[in-house]
Amino acid sequence: MTTENERIVVGLDIGTTKVCAVVASIDPQERIHILGVGKAPSDGLNRGVVVNIDKTVQAIKTAVQQAELASGIEVNSVNVGIAGDHIRSVRSKGVITINNRDKEITVKDVDRLLEDCQRIMLPPDQQILHVIPQDFVVDGQDGISDPVGMSGMRMETEVHIITGLVSAARNIHRCVERAGYEVADIILEPLASSYAVLENEEKEAGVALVDIGGGTTDLIVFQDNTIRHTAVIAIAGKKVTDDIQLGLSILHDQAEKLKQGVGECFVDLIREDESVTIPGIAGRPPKEITKSILAKIIQARMEEILEIVAIELKRSGYADALSAGIVITGGGSLIRNVQVLASEILGMDAKIGFPKGLAGGLTDEVDSPIYATGVGLVIHAFRTGQQSEPLGGSLLKDKGVDQILDRITNRMKDWFKEF
Repeated sequence: MTTENERIVVGLDIGTTKVCAVVASIDPQERIHILGVGKAPSDGLNRGVVVNIDKTVQAIKTAVQQAELASGIEVNSVNVGIAGDHIRSVRSKGVITINNRDKEITVKDVDRLLEDCQRIMLPPDQQILHVIPQDFVVDGQDGISDPVGMSGMRMETEVHIITGLVSAARNIHRCVERAGYEVADIILEPLASSYAVLENEEKEAGVALVDIGGGTTDLIVFQDNTIRHTAVIAIAGKKVTDDIQLGLSILHDQAEKLKQGVGECFVDLIREDESVTIPGIAGRPPKEITKSILAKIIQARMEEILEIVAIELKRSGYADALSAGIVITGGGSLIRNVQVLASEILGMDAKIGFPKGLAGGLTDEVDSPIYATGVGLVIHAFRTGQQSEPLGGSLLKDKGVDQILDRITNRMKDWFKEF
């Protein structure tokens, strides 16, 4: 039962292989309760991008309706995750002079600086999704998290700007609307996952979150409680399934069941090399394969994914500064011993990330890495003070540049307050 003082939000994770909907409430003590969960197979996306509107709409309807049934709440708007290999990130710097009489930095000065950071040249097919602050510099003094009230003549900052294809965001928006819901916000999926699975201590010490989904592997790097690098890799769990299907000459559903049921990431850790019987296709004799053969197929692709992660970590410049190591989440993290393989390839501690920070409700139902993004979307909405009115429309429907800038600036303010 929810009270009048509780706020309700819905997270919608539209993935390549599944769509997850999470309905949650936050009470006056800021405790989050999971009220309803829904999940439906997804066949309308490829590598995180919508390729079939009708199939995606149907999957959204099914997942949200399941969550509505479980929660007893009618859903009107949703917070949607976005991913895909079209996601890009760039750094931008802004600088202003403090022109008031006593040279004291005010909130208006910070707003002016944040707006200056947005003045970057983007390809016409790209739009800004997030503008994430790093820190401030006042008169050459760096490492300042909140400059309001300080004295200075010059203030500058560097921000991490995440962009995505305009068409990709619009297609997600269109699918949600056709399903009968409004888009409250669109959030980068690895950013959402980080809210659900990472501890503040890990973000401070330095940690890399690797979200291995069906179509993409998402990477986000934290250091000193600040996002330092993001990347999206267009190889993920579906490729592993495809490899099994091709390597063993079996059906796709059979390959997926093998991966989830007896799949291993590390051949050397298999103690009993048992045989697994696979039904034959169209009356043909059944096949028998050993766990080690299956593990070799899986390990080869997982090694490729993790090696690309290692390259991205080196590109970020923080590969040697991640004291908390790596946290792996998403459906791909459920393959046995993936953390062991990751630790060996990346040369750092690795663990599996489960959603946390929930006070009650259907917590057992979302106690799996596959719900990390869905849970993270509702946590993000609560922390950034999501309004009941839809925020996504202005950006995705081109209702005006001023509205776009206002929305991004407000989101940046929330980031500075949090970090």
